[in-house]
Amino acid sequence: MRNLFFIILICVFVACGGSKKTIQNTTPDKDKTIEAKTPEATIEITESGEEKVEKPSQQQKEAAITKEHPKEDVVEILNHKLWNDLLQKHVSADGTVDYKGFKKDHITLKAYLDILSKYTLLENYSTFDKLAYWINVYNAFTVKLIIDNYPLESIRDINNPWDLRFFKLGNKWYTLNDVEHKILRKMGDPRIHFGINCASISCPPLLNRAFTTQNVDHELEKLAINFINDPKRNTITSNRIQLSKIFSWFAKDFKTEGSLIHFLNKYSRITINSNAKKSFKKYNWNLNE
Repeated sequence: MRNLFFIILICVFVACGGSKKTIQNTTPDKDKTIEAKTPEATIEITESGEEKVEKPSQQQKEAAITKEHPKEDVVEILNHKLWNDLLQKHVSADGTVDYKGFKKDHITLKAYLDILSKYTLLENYSTFDKLAYWINVYNAFTVKLIIDNYPLESIRDINNPWDLRFFKLGNKWYTLNDVEHKILRKMGDPRIHFGINCASISCPPLLNRAFTTQNVDHELEKLAINFINDPKRNTITSNRIQLSKIFSWFAKDFKTEGSLIHFLNKYSRITINSNAKKSFKKYNWNLNE
């Protein structure tokens, strides 16, 4: 009987302790406001026990994405969809550009360029964030340069086209050469030469979709394969190669991990001998339309 009494006493004690612990964890501190943040809202529990729900603004949501997911932020906030839609509409699968169509859609193009211009690319963003942004900048502003001077037969009909300081990003004015030589080439990825387009027939074809953080690595790899194995731009046999002048103008960019032939063999469907004879094709600067 005595044992039964002690067992009941212990059970009552444990039950009271557990209840007290639960009450302490669920009762708000009189001097503090408890906040529980979710992706959709901030819930404030006041000292009276009432819940006050505050939905975040679009700006706050974007700020949260920037901090936690910079890759997604670049794609989402920059709205590359505007550029993607224009490319799908006015550039064929083989890279032929309808500049008359771009000219008719100049308002949409301007809207995309304004987004690029107002955006600040943070230093802590990934290489793919930066590649997608700067390649799109180069290609979109090249199209703007052409339609601003259209009709014309060649980009070289424009006086110093690559040194015109005609577009502003943030608080700084840029030229196309600034973007290519001072930014993209310094990133150390020679595949950028297959992604940027100089509005000419001998250039690598303009991709008919926008680069994004998620696709830029894959797309540049595909563009490298397609360009190197395109017989209109490069003629390749085991013992003799006739190459685009891009491989002459930017030779050092393709030799960071070995010889030029070593780089070509990473993508060429025909294995090139190390002592193959090399020459370069004449470059066609006619407009790629």
